[in-house]
Amino acid sequence: MFLRTILNTAHRMVYPFLPIFARGLGVDISTMSLLMTARSLTGLTSPLFAPLADRRGRKFGMLLGIIFFTLGVGLVAIYPNISTLAIALIFAIIGKFLFDPSMQAYFGDRIPYAQRGTALAVTEIAWSMSFIIGVPVMGLLIAKFGWSAPFPVLTVLGFFIFIIIWRIIPHTDTHHEPALNSRAGILAVFSSKPALAGISIALWASAGNELVNIIFGVWLEDSFGLKIAALAGASAVIGISELSGEGLVAFTTDRLGKPLALAIGLVGNALASILLPIIGHTQAGALIGLFLFYITFEYVMVSHIPLMTELLPSARATILSMNVAGHSIGRALGAFLAAIIYQQFGFTFVALTAVIFNIAALLALRRLQKG
Repeated sequence: MFLRTILNTAHRMVYPFLPIFARGLGVDISTMSLLMTARSLTGLTSPLFAPLADRRGRKFGMLLGIIFFTLGVGLVAIYPNISTLAIALIFAIIGKFLFDPSMQAYFGDRIPYAQRGTALAVTEIAWSMSFIIGVPVMGLLIAKFGWSAPFPVLTVLGFFIFIIIWRIIPHTDTHHEPALNSRAGILAVFSSKPALAGISIALWASAGNELVNIIFGVWLEDSFGLKIAALAGASAVIGISELSGEGLVAFTTDRLGKPLALAIGLVGNALASILLPIIGHTQAGALIGLFLFYITFEYVMVSHIPLMTELLPSARATILSMNVAGHSIGRALGAFLAAIIYQQFGFTFVALTAVIFNIAALLALRRLQKG
């Protein structure tokens, strides 16, 4: 949880500080939106990398992910410009797509399905902690030293993560039988209708979430003139909401059952999307709306992961990596549409599009259950 907080901070700090990064680099929001789209599309390569954890072991996958992360942020630390930032975002996301499925498969190998929702919810606390602690700290660094200030710090922390994982994860894994053929696992995923339906849930839910992710910093700044410190505070509010969502998953998902919990989360996120522009006419209302939006989305995501770990146990890391690809396609779609919809129609239509994507995810969940 602690180490993933560092990895997730690098991933998430771009969202609230998107306008600041754009100004520091001398580019507009549309350019940054395209950069975020490219980062999300990089996730399509995750099925090429993450099955290594089925074949070479969970520790190998985690360490390789950390190497990509550290190389990426290190480039910006040495040469801060738009090109190195683009490379860093892509390398860091490849690192995340290697590390997360390997780690989730590592726990999936060891923890019974009936308790797995709670266990994985604990590791997912890192997602919210990155917004509660990590992003505000990065905001303070940016405010004092400039837009590139977080990257030298993240580079040093990358070396720290590598050393810790090397020491605490056993080299010999008695809980996992290495796969002999990565292609067999990929074919198993593509031939399973429930697996494909589960991946499409990730796609649609992430598309709706990314629409708001990309725009909320711009929206808050345009509507209320929020500056760096206030945007960091807004990030902390979102982090607290996600922490609440992870806590709800830990206490309820295993008891309710993963599909029912997932349905509740999707319906709740659609309602929060409708509410967001209605109550977002004041700064307090906007922050309340974002709190509800992110707590429900986090409930969706953390309920979804344990469900996916058991659809194809023989290819656990592979299906989790394909699930990451589904998230990536959805985030790319959301990132591509976000600036277009916001600039042409305003924030209300951004929120309504998120509702449509949640409905598509509910239909995919129904297909999964039929399978």
